[in-house]
Amino acid sequence: MADFVYCLNASTIKPTPILEQIRIAGQAGYSAIELWHDDLDTYLALGGSLSDIRKALDDQGLAVPSTIFLKGWWDTVGNAYAAAIDEVRRRLQQAHQLGASYCIAGPPLGPVDFEVGANNYARLLEVGREFGVKPVMEYLGFAEEVNSIEAALRVMNGSGHPDATIVLDPFHCFRGGGSIETIGQLQASQIAISHFNDSPAFPPRELQQDSDRVMPGEGIVDLQRYCDLLRQVGYNGWLSLELFNRSLLAQDPAEVARTGLEKIRTVVESSL
Repeated sequence: MADFVYCLNASTIKPTPILEQIRIAGQAGYSAIELWHDDLDTYLALGGSLSDIRKALDDQGLAVPSTIFLKGWWDTVGNAYAAAIDEVRRRLQQAHQLGASYCIAGPPLGPVDFEVGANNYARLLEVGREFGVKPVMEYLGFAEEVNSIEAALRVMNGSGHPDATIVLDPFHCFRGGGSIETIGQLQASQIAISHFNDSPAFPPRELQQDSDRVMPGEGIVDLQRYCDLLRQVGYNGWLSLELFNRSLLAQDPAEVARTGLEKIRTVVESSL
């Protein structure tokens, strides 16, 4: 039997409208869906409401572990920083209204000052406490510096904040060149959610982008070891299928979601 909870990241079936994303996730058999704030805002701009979205989630029996994403919190100053935090608050309020426990905080893609990042992450977590939603430290494999679990931990530990958490991602581990073995340095309580995907053998690692991700088990990442490490630290939470693969985006989103869930189950259950 599986020891994780399966989730669909809405990126996998973009640009499907948000209510359809929710219906597809529920009917495919997922327990949860991660929603993107740009999709929420598109729906609201067309006259919809967050209560509509909440009802759709309830109708499908879906949780929302996290929403995506917060930006500008690390690499802005002065008026730009104040504007970024205003937008952070707006998004955290949306996350709260949808019942999300977490909201993913994206890092800058270029050079960074880790001390500034750690201090600003601590401030961000304090803002999150206003809404009962924890901003989650994200690393991105194609970022210049914040591209590994090790880099994310540097920010988390530097913040000194008890609410510091991380979103794990096999693709970003591979793309950034960090080791998945670093998962062993985490406590289960530090892992907000794990995205789940795979990386192909081609193009070369250093050239891969989001759109190169493939379904779990179709690439070269040792996902069985990845799952074993999650178990070793006591994590039994969400595995969320997150893909941006253009060929999949051109296919029937319901079929993509169903196939993705089957692929996750195959990988996880073969690693038990």
